[in-house]
Formats: sequence, C-alpha cells, structure tokens
Amino acid sequence: MSYRETSTLGTAGRSIEINKVLRNTYFLLAITLVLSTVTAGIAMAMNMSQTMSLVFFVAAFIMLFVVNKKADSASGIFWVFAFTGAMGASIGPMLNYYAGMANGPTLIMQALGGTALIFFSLSAYALTTRKDFSFMGGFLMVGLIVMLVAAIANIFFAIPALSLAISAGIILLMSGFILFDTSRIISGGETNYIRATVSLYLNVFNIFVSLLRLLGVFGGDD
Repeated sequence: MSYRETSTLGTAGRSIEINKVLRNTYFLLAITLVLSTVTAGIAMAMNMSQTMSLVFFVAAFIMLFVVNKKADSASGIFWVFAFTGAMGASIGPMLNYYAGMANGPTLIMQALGGTALIFFSLSAYALTTRKDFSFMGGFLMVGLIVMLVAAIANIFFAIPALSLAISAGIILLMSGFILFDTSRIISGGETNYIRATVSLYLNVFNIFVSLLRLLGVFGGDD
C-alpha cells in the first residue's frame, strides 16, 4: 500500500470518527435539553423557592467537575443527566417569575425561539464552512472573566444598565463559544462527546437565560 493510499485511509477514518462525535454530541444535547425542560417544568409546578433554586445551581456547579472527571467512563452519561437536570430545575423560579407577567408565556417562547435560531444558525455556519475558530479561544476566555467580574460587582451595585449589558455580553460571548466549540469538534480537537455536549449545553442555557432577561426588560408588560 502506497503512502498516498495510507494517508487517504487515515483521513477517511478521521472524518468518520469526527462525524461520529458530532452525531453523538447533538443526540445527547437534544436529550439533555428535553430533560432540562422537564425538570424546569416540575420546578415551576412545585413553585420551587429561590433558596432551592440556589441549592440546585450549586449542586449542578459541583456536578460539572464530576462530569468532566467521569467523561471517559461509562458513568459519564449519568452525571451529564444529573447535571443538566439540576440546571433545568434551578431556573424554575425564574421561569415562574416571567410566566407571571401579562405576556410572560410569549416572552418565554420568544426566548426559546431566539435561542434556537442563534444556535442552529451558528452551528450550521461552522459545520458548512468548516472554518477554524480556535483563534477565538483567548478572546473568549478574557470575555468570560470580564463577564464574571462584572456580574459579581453588580451583585453589590445593582445597576440596571450594567445588568442589561451583562446579559447582552453573555449572549455574544456564548455565540462565540458555539462557533469555537463546534470548530473544535470538526477539527478533532474535542473527541469526547460528553464534554462536547456539556460545552454546547452551557452555551445554549446561558443564551436562553440572558435572552429571557433582556426580553423581560424590553418586552415585559406587567
């Protein structure tokens, strides 16, 4: 077998592996989003308190580290479901708050639709163009730190304009992460579909929450 034939087979094998990771990632992502929707609905129906919401969020934050540690083992799937289920439950009180507005259900549906549009558009762009967005890594990490610092600062200052800026910034930042994370899968930089799923899930989750907050301010009618 010639070098060219060997190289061709190697490229084909790599392409098959990448496509497999993509399929598994999007399939698992769909399941986790449905699970989060269900747990959020249960939390809403139970009229979960803000305290319990915080408990679920902290638990999810801890489980995030467990997911990354167990991503290469058979138990990784269980921890992904536990993590995304807890994340869904944690936003139950927030959804109840917006649902209580006169046009609350409409705002929630608009946030869902907007999130889906952003995710599918950016994913399709990354998948069809096959561009390498790895150059965005440093910028995105800096942006993440800036958003985190701003969010912590706003806990003490409670400036409405800053809160809006943070929400808008998170949407832009997570949009960049969708391109970056999808690009990593396509280039073979991320070969573990559990980690890839969690990354994309967090992008979608944060876009939805931030978009709902913006819509609540500009489109609220209570």
